[in-house]
Amino acid sequence: MSALRPNLNVIMPTPFFHHQFGGKITQAHLKRYERSPNWKKGCFRNRSVTKMMHLNIKDVPGFIAQQFTDIEIREPQQPIEIKGFSGADFDSIIDKPRFTWFGHSVALLKINGKNLLIDPMFGPDTSPVGPMRTKRFSENTLDLIDALPPIDAILFTHDHYDHLDYASMQKLKGKTDRYFTALGVGRHLERWGIPIQHITEFDWWDTLDFEGVKLTFTPSRHFSGRGLTDRSKCLWGGWVFQTTSHQIYWSGDGGYDTHFKEVGERFGAFDWMFAECGQYNEKWYQTHMNPEESIQAVLDAQAKIAIPYHWGGFALALHPWKDPVERFVAEAKRLDQTICTPKIGAIVTLGAEDLTGRWYEELE
Repeated sequence: MSALRPNLNVIMPTPFFHHQFGGKITQAHLKRYERSPNWKKGCFRNRSVTKMMHLNIKDVPGFIAQQFTDIEIREPQQPIEIKGFSGADFDSIIDKPRFTWFGHSVALLKINGKNLLIDPMFGPDTSPVGPMRTKRFSENTLDLIDALPPIDAILFTHDHYDHLDYASMQKLKGKTDRYFTALGVGRHLERWGIPIQHITEFDWWDTLDFEGVKLTFTPSRHFSGRGLTDRSKCLWGGWVFQTTSHQIYWSGDGGYDTHFKEVGERFGAFDWMFAECGQYNEKWYQTHMNPEESIQAVLDAQAKIAIPYHWGGFALALHPWKDPVERFVAEAKRLDQTICTPKIGAIVTLGAEDLTGRWYEELE
């Protein structure tokens, strides 16, 4: 979602035609979207009735005032360091899945020997076109792109600024010729110079066998949009990765709903589930899970090990920056769910996970 907690570094608004907004919808795009069963009355819709904000007009002034309070606990006192990531080490020969989480929603996943980069927003700011900035907890993260190993494909869950970043895409161009996106996201990549023949768009439950990895795009309960006129004009969702030996689930952004049980029933137990956990608020509880719901989603999907993501990168909500992971850990312990909370930039291999490390406890 777009930034709700402003950094007080105010700048002039960016013109609406700025490249950050991505691609405009053409008639050809619209005809393709209208063929989707999830396109209704001019936009994509969630399977359950969903309201983005639960806010009365009389509550607006107080809500705005909250954005300027408790800033010191919503982000770390010092930048979170990302130390020692090596693309060569990540790419070393191994027959088990592995991943590196780079904070918030960026991850590099190796499965069946393929390097898959998910939601590669390495940029420093999730409000690039707004009057106020929302800075990243870690510094110089765009430089991490230079350290990545060869990329076989890049995948996108939806088009929000904290998942799809113009600056990152400019650095990533040329590093792969396969882009797998939610239906509608492709038009942004096209505008930014990615050849249309390199882009494959997915509707919910669409599948593709990518060189021994079966990809399935799964539903989530969320929304999309990058400008004033494109709300929910592209789809949103998660990804399932399957090989003959392993299954991994990336939940995508979104509120708790019945789709997690459906994913579990369709695909069975997962080796790992990356569960969205962070940037929640009672005002938008239908489009982002709280940590307790994240654990329930993991149980619904029948995952052996759960990894929380969508935290540790940006302050996009009012909660303290550690709140998502601390509540996730507590609820997992209560319900006896195995979890892994890897340090940002660490290489994690299936079967060798650190299941007890709590690196964030050392930070303020």
